Amino acid sequence: MDEYTISKPVLETLDPEIGARLAKREAEIAQGASIARVTAAGLAMASVPVALAALARDVFAQGGLPANVVSILNFALMHEYMETTLYNYGLSAHFAVVPAQDLPIFQTIQAHENLHQQYLLATLGSQAVREPFFDFSGGGGTYNGPYHAAFYVYDEWKALSQSFEDLGVRLYKGQLPGLAGTKSLLLAALQIHSVEARHACEVRRLRGNFQDTVPNRGWITGAQTDVSLTSAFYVGEDNTVQNGTDITTLGFSATDASEAFDEPMTMKEVQAALVPFMIP
Repeated sequence: MDEYTISKPVLETLDPEIGARLAKREAEIAQGASIARVTAAGLAMASVPVALAALARDVFAQGGLPANVVSILNFALMHEYMETTLYNYGLSAHFAVVPAQDLPIFQTIQAHENLHQQYLLATLGSQAVREPFFDFSGGGGTYNGPYHAAFYVYDEWKALSQSFEDLGVRLYKGQLPGLAGTKSLLLAALQIHSVEARHACEVRRLRGNFQDTVPNRGWITGAQTDVSLTSAFYVGEDNTVQNGTDITTLGFSATDASEAFDEPMTMKEVQAALVPFMIP
């Protein structure tokens, strides 16, 4: 996946000319310009990659998608593949790892991820990268990592779900600075970021039996996690300095200061964190 490793917010990698064309078309749509139903659906899905796909599909319909737009969308597609695979396998009749009382929660998350994936596939067409094989055991391709039984043991599967949802929150937060010039994409980022955070909170509290005890509160405390192999997902979460101000100097504890702010991650950092779960 080195081809899709991006070291800064994804939308900042767009050529200025392409970004300007997307922003111009966005402004036209905001002023009432007609759009295809599929474009409107994409813009309404509250997902940065899907919103980008919708705008790009609308703007470049005749000449085809620019190469770096294809690269960005394929990077997003790789992550959608990972999430949909986790949920589709776990909720399948073959594994059925999720107990009945928790099914509605995970079926909703599953539907969201599959919808995003299908839209990206439809936009990319023949340019879409093929779905890779993942090693959810955390064995880096050996399939014999600490989570080799995750699709049979609910607690293990739920631990992976929590970690990937937490990572999604940080991933989307990392994209916000690069989206200021395109309102619809910034709005999509804010919408999906809040939803990802709610997903993560719900799964975290499920794992903690709704007792709100560290490290399974609805929010992240410091850089703590009880899920092995995922410490890289939480690096930097113990930060207490925001915009040059050390929050602890305002009379708050380091715990409170870290819990009150989520920290962003770049795509390159996300990619490095996922190495144990990828096939080389």
